[in-house]
Amino acid sequence: MTTSAVFQTIETQSLSDEEIVARVIAGETGLFELIMRRHNQRLYRAARAIVRDESEAEDVMQDAYVRAYSHLKQFAGKARFSTWLTRIAVHEALARVRARNRYSDFEPAFETSEDPMEHLASERSTPEEQVQTSELGDLLEGAIESLPPGFRSVFMLRAVEEMSTTEVAECLDLSEENVKVRLHRARALLKEHISQRLEGSAKQAFQFHAVRCDRVVAKVFEKIALLDHPSAQA
Repeated sequence: MTTSAVFQTIETQSLSDEEIVARVIAGETGLFELIMRRHNQRLYRAARAIVRDESEAEDVMQDAYVRAYSHLKQFAGKARFSTWLTRIAVHEALARVRARNRYSDFEPAFETSEDPMEHLASERSTPEEQVQTSELGDLLEGAIESLPPGFRSVFMLRAVEEMSTTEVAECLDLSEENVKVRLHRARALLKEHISQRLEGSAKQAFQFHAVRCDRVVAKVFEKIALLDHPSAQA
């Protein structure tokens, strides 16, 4: 699926999430593509931080978008739409972890004092900028991946996606103080091994490229079509 005319128009680009939601509810289903393309990167990072698998993270995204689409009328506007959407993805990812019977291992890891980074090797980048960026991205992904799950989710949403403390707390069902504590401890784990370039360069980590973006959009619309036309399932 290629980038649609809907996505390219200046008029639709300027719409807020809430305005788009209102128009989707009113019948302009195609505008939901704009919602997905705006938030694919964030949802991918949020999901991957929990399920730790690229393919499953995409599945989480698709299910989260379909669930959000099915319940758009229930969006009350008490929080930002992006927060509401991210929360759906987080809950879907956690449900998958529980289904794999690993949630019992997941929750205690939130509070572990063990340093998960001690086995990471230091890496020196090459002089070439492109190679340096690639190597740094790989190093960052490995370092973030090695954080305990509770720290990883908070760091991904707060430091990488730059969500507010309040938004992260809402998404992960934590207190704001707990978010701050976990973020502080996550940074402490990372600082020893990566340096202060980490947060400024973390945008290179877990990129959700155009081809994958197109794939998720296409699959979500296939599922939405079945919701709008149940007879199509026959």
